[in-house]
Amino acid sequence: MDAGVGYSSAEGPVVEGERIQVGLISMKRGTGARAHTHPNEQWIYLMKGKGRASVDGQPERVVGPGTLIYLPANIVHYMQALPDEDVVFFTCKDMSHGIMGMAADGTMAGPYIDPGIDASKK
Repeated sequence: MDAGVGYSSAEGPVVEGERIQVGLISMKRGTGARAHTHPNEQWIYLMKGKGRASVDGQPERVVGPGTLIYLPANIVHYMQALPDEDVVFFTCKDMSHGIMGMAADGTMAGPYIDPGIDASKK
C-alpha cells in the first residue's frame, strides 16, 4: 500500500482492523514524506535505517532504530530517509477518519526526494 499518495514515498504491507491500521512500511533512501497532517493519531517505531523527522514545528532531528515517534491528530509532521540507506518502520494509525492526509502546502505534488537522488532507481 502507498501510505501517503501525493506527499510521501512510504509503502508496504498493512493490516486493517475496525479502527486501527498497522503496517511494516519502508522509504527508499533519500525519499520520504513532505510536511503533512491527517486527522488520525499515529505511532512510528523505526526498525532499520536513519531518517530525519519533525513534529509540530519542533526542530528537525535524526532518528534511527529503536526510536518511537508519536504523532497527534492534525499536527504537521514529516519523516524522510537519509540519503545513504532505506528506512523501515512499524506503524499504528487510527482509522476512524480514513487513511489519507494532506500536504501542509495544500498540494499533492508527490513525495519528498532529496536533491541528487534518482528516485527511479530501485
